[in-house]
Amino acid sequence: MLAGAAGAGLAVAAGVQRGAHAADLPPLGTYDVVVIGSGAAGMTAALTAAGQGLSCVVVEKAPTFGGSTARSGAGIWIPNNPVILAAGVPDTPAKAAAYLAAVVGPEVPADRQRAFLTHGPAAISYVMAHSPLRFRWMEGYSDYYPELPGGLANGRSIEPDQLDGTILGAELARLNPPYMDVPAGMVVFSADYKWLALAAVNAKGAAVAAQCLARGTAAALRGEKPLTMGQSLAAGLRAGLRSAGVPVWLNTPLTDLHVENGTVTGAVVTRDGAPGLIRARRGVIVGSGGFEHNAAMRDRYQRQPIGTDWTVGAKENTGDGIRAGERLGAALDLMDDAWWGPAIPVPGQPYFCLAERTLPGGLLVNRSGRRFVNEAAPYSDVVHTMYDVHDTDPAIPSWLIVDQNYRNRYLFKDVLPALPFPGDWYDSGAAHKAWTLDALAASIGVPPAALRTTVDRFNSQARQGEDPDFHRGDSAYDHYYTDPSVAPNPCL
Repeated sequence: MLAGAAGAGLAVAAGVQRGAHAADLPPLGTYDVVVIGSGAAGMTAALTAAGQGLSCVVVEKAPTFGGSTARSGAGIWIPNNPVILAAGVPDTPAKAAAYLAAVVGPEVPADRQRAFLTHGPAAISYVMAHSPLRFRWMEGYSDYYPELPGGLANGRSIEPDQLDGTILGAELARLNPPYMDVPAGMVVFSADYKWLALAAVNAKGAAVAAQCLARGTAAALRGEKPLTMGQSLAAGLRAGLRSAGVPVWLNTPLTDLHVENGTVTGAVVTRDGAPGLIRARRGVIVGSGGFEHNAAMRDRYQRQPIGTDWTVGAKENTGDGIRAGERLGAALDLMDDAWWGPAIPVPGQPYFCLAERTLPGGLLVNRSGRRFVNEAAPYSDVVHTMYDVHDTDPAIPSWLIVDQNYRNRYLFKDVLPALPFPGDWYDSGAAHKAWTLDALAASIGVPPAALRTTVDRFNSQARQGEDPDFHRGDSAYDHYYTDPSVAPNPCL
């Protein structure tokens, strides 16, 4: 439902707690519903339970709430939701059903597809009715495969609108920080990012940058603490829970699910450093996110090479909720996949690479010095391709090759055009520079002749405006993070 990394994970379990043994633990209360995890999934579940008149508590392993949701761009893809219909997006249930079926295929049962399409719009309406959250259409952010039946080139995605963080009072300090800070004094939406990357060379980009600054100035004059993207989504849901009287217990990791007579009747957690039992009359909802920071699980379920240091997900995501369910005999599926994105291992934390690999003047090469993918494809698809080709023509790591003209024109991560990359990028080996392609090839360990041939072919195709090798620029999606001033193909 939510476009972004999985929600906050839960602690490593220290053994199954069941029956009389767990029942002897100190009682921490009884609720109708116990929710594990305070990401968007968990908090939306708790908000819904409270709206049905059920007593509810949310338990969260981390010292902050929001999990990976708070770190994300918070793009939400739900067809026919009230926000896009009000904006005039020409969506219909038939279009949405055709598109979803074409994308996910038979791996997702038809009844699940119908449930998502039927109830998704109501979920958005419910959240807006029970929290201060409002949403904006991300106009122009194409469906990932707009050429498929039912696809929309102008997009169906929405994102949270600006929210004043002061509504949370002191609780705002416990919001998980964003993956990347917004520039000081600016209010930036996900949909602004594509234009900010072009602000030095594009009139609309400059205008959007000025608009972001104007929003920030206005909010400061009003005494607000403006939040957008995942910060807005997590804070808005938390505000809804506060209004509904739902407590959120931080620093409270799940140890295990409590079972009596074959039924889950509660959760064993660690609170204030000691184990305790929370009883649930109606059920326990596990919304504790993925396992991206669990090396053993990644080795077990996912393709190699893989590493926990490559992820930008919340550090608490260690798969504990998944493993608690597995210990009770729950079936697992889709464990091999993830919300992938090509990332640059700059010091501190990886950088999730979006516009940089799509803008004209750059190309991706593997360790053979050859292109292997449409660089502008949806980010998850790019990594799927990396793994698909890796065994026969290694593509992990790959290299994004750009020239100085590219650097003079475009924002790269948070480094302004024409400014040098930080020295520690070079010191760490994440970045290399050289005056010639041969010297660059030697520096990054790819065959010089192959790199020269690849660049020559790419340049020739760019002049023609076509990429017969990988079809970069054929899809409307490819054009989202591009420079419209470049002809004949703004992707190339």
